[in-house]
Parts: sequence; structure tokens; C-alpha cells
Amino acid sequence: MTEQLTLKAAEAHVRGVCFKTGPPERIGVETEWLVQDRHNPRLPISGDRLTAALAPVEVTGALPGGSRLTREPGGQLELSSPPALSLGACVEMMAADLAVLRTAVEQADLVLVGRGLDPYREPSRVLDHPRYRAMESFFDREGPWGRDMMRRTASVQINLDCGEDSRGVGGYRSRWELAHRIGPVLVAAFANSPIQDGWPTGWLSGRQDIWSRMDAGRTRPPRYHSDPRVAWTRYALDAQVMCIPGDLDGDWSAPSGLTFRAWLRGVPELRPPTLTDLDYHLSTLFPPVRPRGRLELRMTDAQNGDDWAVPTVLAATLLNDPVAADAAYAATEPLCPDPQRPVPSHDVWLRAARTGLDDQDLAKAARACFAAADSALAVPGTPAALRHALTDFAERYTERRRSPAHDHLDALRRT
Repeated sequence: MTEQLTLKAAEAHVRGVCFKTGPPERIGVETEWLVQDRHNPRLPISGDRLTAALAPVEVTGALPGGSRLTREPGGQLELSSPPALSLGACVEMMAADLAVLRTAVEQADLVLVGRGLDPYREPSRVLDHPRYRAMESFFDREGPWGRDMMRRTASVQINLDCGEDSRGVGGYRSRWELAHRIGPVLVAAFANSPIQDGWPTGWLSGRQDIWSRMDAGRTRPPRYHSDPRVAWTRYALDAQVMCIPGDLDGDWSAPSGLTFRAWLRGVPELRPPTLTDLDYHLSTLFPPVRPRGRLELRMTDAQNGDDWAVPTVLAATLLNDPVAADAAYAATEPLCPDPQRPVPSHDVWLRAARTGLDDQDLAKAARACFAAADSALAVPGTPAALRHALTDFAERYTERRRSPAHDHLDALRRT
């Protein structure tokens, strides 16, 4: 669409398109992967080598589960599953597609590595799209962290329905709030990025540390409001414009400091924004919980091997099972001491990333959340593999107040 937007129309569009309501049924997952040489993890991987490796899977029908394969700016790979109507189907589809992708890259002497931050390399940007040129230029204004995020990081993102337009546990207000309450728990329990440039960073989730240093108006949670539609609309319109799409050969950079709200009011040297511009702007916002017609939980580091399934199982169960949701809400109460703001503060997110489950409140909340999910899964019809993956991870890490980051630090000390 090309018609000029008014502020009122922009607000209505954001509220409507970002929080689509209905019964919470669908589940999706996106897994991101670093790509390394099988024999030398410090070796840069060229775009041509990656393209050759992916040729067998970048054809229609190559991925049996129907996931979408995309490349990230630093050569990371992302698999995005289609929405499934059950947790078991979601995990099964991603596992099938991941097996095909792994086989393809291994035949090219490459491996998929599930870590939140590349521990050795600073890859070049291999995507030359004007979006990424503008993004890099935007983040460069504040430091190197944007480039690190774009080129060196990987995550697991869980996608869940926003929920019903009701006040109950299945309503979008409650689900939005709970997703933020369990967010630091997911950061701490699945922290998996403690090393950068071959050295410990001092953070168990160095990836989350990088995000915390970037443009706060697009990477931190919105200011709390009892209606998340109001909170998100204000957040989105007050965020700076990162890029203004145009010709593929052109410069998409936006004027420094320009918010979308200011653009709506009129900027002499720019054309008026359109609905298409607004939709594109929404795609450049990266808070830990992002509403895009569904709730994207974006705070979890990429996981080793098949452990990507564990945060998927945990988050989906805590939000979709009413009893588990109530238990998770109660378990995260110590992380939200301000009754006027029943979501964790920025400090709690930082504690989760820096010290993980060494933090007593986070450790107790994590154990309670895993236990609540385990109880919810102990019903007939639940695939046994899902519950086993959850309990196995809890025994290896959560119950011992560890995360996968500790394994990497232990290995580094032994070298």
C-alpha cells in the first residue's frame, strides 16, 4: 500500500496486526546456528562455500517438515518451522528438517554449532542487502555491539499465539506478562555464550550482554502497561527508524534520531511514511518478547545439539497449560517485587545473563518452572521424548544451578 499514514491509522494498525487474538493453539520454533569448519572452528566460512553446501536443501520440498531456511548476516543459518497445532508436532517437524540440513553441511565438511555467541571468530558480513548495510550503519553509531549481534550471535526463538481477548490465563494480557516474567529464567537456564575471541567474557550469556548494550528503544522490553497493545504501540512508534526501504542499489539509511512517530508528523526531506514502511519498521524491533500476530520469545541462546527442544518445550508448556502458567507466575514473583510493575526490571535481565542460576531467586524460579512443566507433561498422550528431554536437561544443569555455558568454561580451563 502507498497511501499516507495518519497517527491514528498507524496506532490502529499496530494494535491489530501485532496482537491477533484467539485460542492459544499454535506453536513454532526458530533455531539459529553458527556454521564452522569441521576441522578448524576458527576458520572463516566464505559465502560461496556456504552456498555450495546449501544447494541440496535450497530446493522446493527438500525439508520434509516445511521449515524455511534463511541466512543471517554473518553466515549463520536459521530454520523457521511452520506453525504446528501441538508441541510434539512442532518438535518433530524441526527435528526432521534439522537432520536434513545437518547432513548437507556435514557433506561439505561443515558443522552446525549451537552457541549463542561465536567463541573465536568475528565473521565478515556475507549478506550485502541494503537492509543489512543500513542496520550496520545504524548500530555503528553506538559501538561495535550491533555488528557483533548481526554477525556472531545465534538463538532459539519460540513462537506462541498471543491468546484470547479475555482477562483469564489464556488471554493475551496474561500471556504477554508471563512471557516477560519467565524471560530472565530462560536467559539464565539456557545461557550458552560465555566466551568471545577465545576468552571468558564474564557473562554466562555474552549474547544477552551484547543485546543489552544496543539501542534500548528497540531491544529492551516496552514500559509496562496493563494493556500490552498500548505499551507496544507506544514502543513501536517511539522507536528510531532504522532504515527506509527503496531501490536495492540505494542507501536505505534513515536520518539519525528519527522516530516513526516523528516521521508520521512530517519530515521535509523525506517522503511521508506508508503502511508498508510501518510494517517494515516493526520487523526491525528486537525486544525479548516481540508481538507479530504471535508472541516471539527471543531471549534464549542457541543450544548444543538437540537441546533446542528443551526451551521450546518449557516455554510452550508454561504458557499453554493453565496450571503450569499459574505455577510459573508464582515462581517468578521474587523477580517482580514492584506491584505496580509485575514484570522483571532490566537489572533482573542483566543478572540472569551475567550470573545465571548462581542468583538464588533465578535458581529457585527455574527449578519451579521446570517442575511445573514436568507435571503438565505427565499426562497421557504427551510424547515421552519431550518430557525426557526436559527432565534430562534439568538433571544435567538446572538442578545443579548450571547452564550449558559452564561446560564451555570448564573445557576452556582444561586447555
